[in-house]
Amino acid sequence: MTDTVTISPVGQSLRGLLRTAGWIGLGLTVVAVSLSDFLATAPAGASGIGPILAPPSAAFQFGTDVLGRDMLSETVHGLSMTVRAAIPAALVALFVGALSGFSAARLAVPLALSFRWLAGILAAMPALLLAVLVIGLTARGWAALAAGVSAAPLGFVRAFDRARVQMTTAHWNYAHATGLSRSALLRRDLVYEFRDVFAASAARALAAVTIILSTLSFLGFGAEPPRRDLGLMIAAAKAYYLHAWWTAAFPALALTILILFARLAAGLDEGERP
Repeated sequence: MTDTVTISPVGQSLRGLLRTAGWIGLGLTVVAVSLSDFLATAPAGASGIGPILAPPSAAFQFGTDVLGRDMLSETVHGLSMTVRAAIPAALVALFVGALSGFSAARLAVPLALSFRWLAGILAAMPALLLAVLVIGLTARGWAALAAGVSAAPLGFVRAFDRARVQMTTAHWNYAHATGLSRSALLRRDLVYEFRDVFAASAARALAAVTIILSTLSFLGFGAEPPRRDLGLMIAAAKAYYLHAWWTAAFPALALTILILFARLAAGLDEGERP
C-alpha cells in the first residue's frame, strides 16, 4: 500500500529522528543483553540476596522480590531472555510473512489471490490466539516459533499488497515488456524490497513478537521457571502489585521501553501522522 497522507518536511524530519532514536535504543538494548552477565550483580534466579520485598534503596536500586532476589539483576536477565527469544521469532515472522507475501504476489493471479485471502483471514484473528493454538499443537518450548508464525499473516498481507501495487507501475510494466522473466523481476524487486523496507519490517516484527511472547509468558504458555522473561516476571508479581509495586513495575518498564524502541525504529505505518 502507498501512503495516502502527505507528510510535511517537518514531519518527515521528526519521523527520521524518531526512527534513528529507535535504532539507537535497540542497539543499546543489544549491548545490554550481550553484557547482561556483567551488568547484573547477581546470577539469574539467585534468592536470598537481600531482605524479602525490600523497596528500592541505595543497596537495591530496584528493590527485592518475595524470595529476596535483586530486582535490578532479575530485570536485566529477564530483558536478556525476552530479546533472545524475540529475535528468532522476528526472523520467522519476516521470512514466513513478509518474504512469502512478496513472493506470492508474483504467482498466477488465482493462486496469489487465494493465498492473500487466507492470509487476510489469519491476519484478522488475534495474533495471541494463533500463538496459543500453535503452542497447543506443539509444545510450550516452541513459544518463539508460535509468536513468529502468529505475527506472520499481517506481514504477509503488507508485503503482498505492496508487491501488487508495484506490479501496476509503469516501471514494472516496462521491465516486463523488455522480456525479463518473472523470476528475474522477482529477484530484482526483492533487492529493492530488502533495501527499502527490510529494516522497518524487521523492527515492526520485533515489536509484534515481543508483545506476543511476553503475553504468552504472562498467561503461562511461554517461558518456564527458572528461566524467566519479563512477561513471566510480571505474572509472578501479581500478588504484590499494590504493596510491592517495584516487583512488577521495573520489568514492565523494561518491556515497554523495548517495544517502544522497536516501534520507533519501524517508523510510522502507512497513513499515520507523526
